[in-house]
Amino acid sequence: MTQNPWGEEANGTQTNDQKVSVETRSDSREWRLIEKLVNGLHVEHRRTRRWGIFFKLLTFAYLFTLLGLYLFKDTPSIPSPASDAHVAVVRVEGPIADGEKANADSLVGSLRRAFENKHSTAVLLRINSPGGSPVQAGYVYDEIKRLRGNYPEKKVYAVISDIGASGAYYIAAAADEIYADKASLVGSIGVVSASFGFVDLMEKVGVERRMLTAGEHKGLLDPFQPLPNVEKEFWQKILDTTHQQFIDQVKAGRGERLKDSDELFSGLVWTGEQAVELGLIDGLGSASYVAREVVGVESLVDYSAKGSPLEQLIDRLGVSMASHLANMVGLGGGVQLR
Repeated sequence: MTQNPWGEEANGTQTNDQKVSVETRSDSREWRLIEKLVNGLHVEHRRTRRWGIFFKLLTFAYLFTLLGLYLFKDTPSIPSPASDAHVAVVRVEGPIADGEKANADSLVGSLRRAFENKHSTAVLLRINSPGGSPVQAGYVYDEIKRLRGNYPEKKVYAVISDIGASGAYYIAAAADEIYADKASLVGSIGVVSASFGFVDLMEKVGVERRMLTAGEHKGLLDPFQPLPNVEKEFWQKILDTTHQQFIDQVKAGRGERLKDSDELFSGLVWTGEQAVELGLIDGLGSASYVAREVVGVESLVDYSAKGSPLEQLIDRLGVSMASHLANMVGLGGGVQLR
């Protein structure tokens, strides 16, 4: 085996320069890979940032649109008065409560416009509601009675679709005649006040309730304290009084058409067919049927307030669903006709 002048073996072993060249090429290849990776990450970062900016701008545009609708909203939209003979429709939909679509102010305003239009031959309440506040229902009931007295030539018809229970039936009882479908749910003439008690739970988790009051019963119905019998009896009297007010108004509205039944004011709900037999309604039929066959005018004009643009947008987005569910399960507080 021979050696070259630098002492390297002559059997083809790499020289130092060759080794450096190979290492240089290897390093260059690694750097190119690193550079490509860094460039790829940079491109991905820029793409992510662009999408982030896009969604932020979209969110701001959405918020500014809502703000604009709120700042520049007009009064609730009112339908233009019809110039031909028609039946004026006022919708009672959803829970009857202040702040809901079926609130007394909105319904009373719609009823007044319906009665005042000289071309409306009758007023029709299209009801689809489980009930709600006895105060709001009472306001509407009284206003219907007043308007009927001021416009004796215009009869009021209530037509129940899916449900017209409790506070909704309270309103319907003010009409001259009530109609429903054979499968509609009608009645529920009663009063309910529901809440929860957390006394035992507080003891288990070791939480102490601290509430200071001035007045012996200022903490009435506090869910974190035991309910004394005296307060329970007091609250029951309030419910009984409200129930009797409800019964009196139904009797005043329906008169001798009501059948003598112990269960009529028990809070039970009835189908449309059963309601006819009990005298709670006058017949079976839809809104168009009543307009065509009973009133004799086929044209229906809706006088219900549509709400501001913001309110309509919120309704479409379903934001009010939570409050509706709370009212349905008794978390809304207060006395309810349901």
